[in-house]
Amino acid sequence: MKTVMLTYPQTLNSDELRRQPQVLAIGQFDGMHLGHASVILSAVRIARETGMQAAVMTFHPHPKEVMRKGDYEGYLTPLRDKEDILAEMGVDVLYVVEFNEEFSQLTPEQFVHDLLLPLQTRTAVVGFDFRFGHKGAGDEQMLRALGSDQMSVETVPPFLLNGEKVSSSLIRGLLKRGEMDEASQWLGRPYSIRGTVIHGEKRGRTIGFPTANLELTDHYVAPAKGVYAVRVYYRDQLLRGVMNLGVKPTFHDSGMKPTFEVHLLDFEGHLYDQELRVELVHYIRAERKFDSIDALISQIREDALTAARLLS
Repeated sequence: MKTVMLTYPQTLNSDELRRQPQVLAIGQFDGMHLGHASVILSAVRIARETGMQAAVMTFHPHPKEVMRKGDYEGYLTPLRDKEDILAEMGVDVLYVVEFNEEFSQLTPEQFVHDLLLPLQTRTAVVGFDFRFGHKGAGDEQMLRALGSDQMSVETVPPFLLNGEKVSSSLIRGLLKRGEMDEASQWLGRPYSIRGTVIHGEKRGRTIGFPTANLELTDHYVAPAKGVYAVRVYYRDQLLRGVMNLGVKPTFHDSGMKPTFEVHLLDFEGHLYDQELRVELVHYIRAERKFDSIDALISQIREDALTAARLLS
């Protein structure tokens, strides 16, 4: 899959853009959940049936982050993760449009005539609640009208799970409550984060449970504080682990920034400066303060056994 970064209007005039007729799925697609997948896979299917290029258009940074509106608390699926998932879905080209103040002012007419049509969009595929243009003035019907005879529009209905519409906002709520099984069902995969291993307090090794302290690569949505059974991807290895997300109240009073610490069950060695991708598979328990170090060690040992059982 090729990723093309677009800045309106400058890079649209670039000779490096090899334009060819394409089917284009359009959306923020932050969650890359089952609802988003239904839109994207519809575009891929239509592209294969018509012999055109299968493309996706998304926007970065997230509009809520730029406009400082709403309850934006980070990404469910940052751009790099989104690229990996889209490539696996069979998308040929990903257009990443820089979302800034200027772009936010585009009218629906400008969005279609200055962006979509010059990219040779023959079919636009959107979700049932798709909005575009300044203040969301454009909807699916306006998109059809503006495309006229140059661009058709396919609208994908809401994706229902157990009778409820799958949405990013509801997935965020599930993560905040530590409901990882439900979040995984709605995402279509376990929620994951990426991080680089950095030096921490090195307290874990002194109590027999060395941990990899992660500095996250992106502004992810932080799930509930607590202990998780995790799968860890390191280079070509798949490892099992137990992760603590929190402020380590046994050792700190308050005011500490939450940390992500992973104890690997199947690995020995140093991982400093290495990147790990961590899937949060099961929520084991909430973080809590222990009366003694021995009580903490006993609980960590039990958590590790629980993680091993859950991941077996």
